[in-house]
Formats: sequence, structure tokens, C-alpha cells
Amino acid sequence: MRRKAALILLALAVFFAALSPMLRWYAFPRLAKIPANEYQTMVLEAKNATLLDYDGLVARTVPKVTIVQTLKGNVEASEKIEKTAGRDVVVWDGLSYIQGPDGKMVSKVPERYIFDAHTQEPVHATGESVDGDPVRREGIEFKWPFLTEKRDYQYFDAQTRTTAPIHYKGTQTFRGLEVYYFEQTVPWTKVSMPKTMPVAGITPEDIAKTGTTRWYTTVRKFWVEPVTGAPVYGEEIHQEELRGGTLLAGREKVTAFAGHVKMREDYIEHTLSVVKSNRNLVLLLTSYLPWGFLTLGVLLLPLSLYLEARARRPRQPTPDRPAAPQPVTA
Repeated sequence: MRRKAALILLALAVFFAALSPMLRWYAFPRLAKIPANEYQTMVLEAKNATLLDYDGLVARTVPKVTIVQTLKGNVEASEKIEKTAGRDVVVWDGLSYIQGPDGKMVSKVPERYIFDAHTQEPVHATGESVDGDPVRREGIEFKWPFLTEKRDYQYFDAQTRTTAPIHYKGTQTFRGLEVYYFEQTVPWTKVSMPKTMPVAGITPEDIAKTGTTRWYTTVRKFWVEPVTGAPVYGEEIHQEELRGGTLLAGREKVTAFAGHVKMREDYIEHTLSVVKSNRNLVLLLTSYLPWGFLTLGVLLLPLSLYLEARARRPRQPTPDRPAAPQPVTA
């Protein structure tokens, strides 16, 4: 009986010891993925910002500028791309919508971001675009990889349509959660006019004829939860200018927008709750279960060997009992 129990325990020890690395290196890359039907909205605000008044082309200080960023998973498009890509693909149809304090549209820029569901690496396919212009992304955008490392990453900037390093600046604590802080500075760069202009009847082609150009710079900051790779908070010190041309009536430049853009408080709290929940799921596959199974296997192995040794030990002979005395009869 002891030998049978020892063999069962030995089999369980081998099973759990083998299951530990399989969960981490085989199951995790296949189970930890961004869902194809993901939908999220983020609201950011720039208070006391500078905004261009298009009526007189004069920069004015306004109480608040609101940026609404929407990311919607396109399941049909991702399934179509997966047939040729040979891996799980996510297609995000994004929209960055900026409105002034009066609620009127300042600009809106759509984009399509196609990436690997697990690694977040770009997947190049038809439809990859920013504001209707085809692009070929290199590097990440919106989200860092699962198990983010303490190093610089290549980050795609949708305004300039270029990729540059975003630098790891250290580990911090953000509202009780350990995060990695990243920062990227985009120098003054000439960029395209948005295809949708805030003034009806005016197109980017009309502005181009005047010789006026649009320039942009920003300091981009992200606080990233490293297990999930999800930013829990972000800021941008953002500036845009119109320069030269007859549109400015002899002026060298005029500020189109300048402000310190920050996530709105209610969206910070919502993001933190979602990230904490997803963090536990990722840790379950990368840490809790693998280490738990490995520990269980290590504990079961000596127990099985102990029972096997007990089963092989020869039994001591039992001494014969003296016969019971017989009654004596006359």
C-alpha cells in the first residue's frame, strides 16, 4: 500500500514540476492577449490652455481644452488579417477628438493601429493609417508589452508619423501601485494639417496655398504598470504653432494650441481598477501558479521517496507467543 502511494506522489511531483515552466513559457504567451473586441475611452484635459481663435487668428487663453481618445477593436478586420499574418492580431480604430471650452470641435484625427495581441508589436497590413494617410509603424503605441522591462522603447508619434525612443526614467509609486516612468521629447517638427478643420469650408489644401505651415512639439510622459504593460496615467506638455505664409498677415508665427494635458480624475480611478484586476490575472500565469506548482512538486518528491523507503524496509519478525497453559484435570 505504501509503495502504491509513493508512486502516486512521485507521479504528481513530476506532473506539477513539469507544469510550472509550461504555464510560464507556453501557456502565458498564448493566453495573455489583448481581446480583439476591446473598447475604451480616455478623457484628458488641459486647463488654462492657449487656443487659436480662427475668427481673427489670435491666440487666446481659455479655461479648458478637452481631448477624448477612443479605441475600438475591429473584430472583422483583425480576423481578416490573421488569415495571412499567422498570429493573433488586434485592430484598433482610434479617434482623437479635441474640443474647446464651448464644446465646439477643434480637431479630430482618426487612426488605425494594427498590432500583435500578445507582444504589441506592429503588424503591417492594409489600412494602417493616421488621419487617412497610410503609415508603417515601428515601435509601440498606446500600450507597452506584458512584463515591461526597465529600458527604453521605440514609440510611434502619430503627429509626426515617426518613431523615436521613449526613455525609462525610473520606478515610482503611483497611488499605491509600483509603476515605471517613461518620458519622450518630440522636438519642433513640421507636421501635416488635420484633414478636418474647425472652420467650415476651409481645407488643408487651402491653407497650404497660403504658405502657412503647422509645427508641433511635445513632452510625453507615461506611468506604466509593468506586469500588464498598461499606462495608468499620462501627461503631455503640448505645443502647436502656425508659421509663415500670407495667412498670418506678416506675423512670423502664432500659437495654435499650448497646454499641459492630463488625464481626468475619474478616468484615472477607472484605469487603476481595471489594471489592478488584469495584473492579478497576468501574475497568476507568470508567478503565482508556476511557483506554486514548482513548490508543490518539490514538496511531494521527498514525501514519495520517504514512503518508498518505508515500503522497502524489511519487517521485523514477530516473536512467537508462549502457549497458553492447559487446564489440569484429575
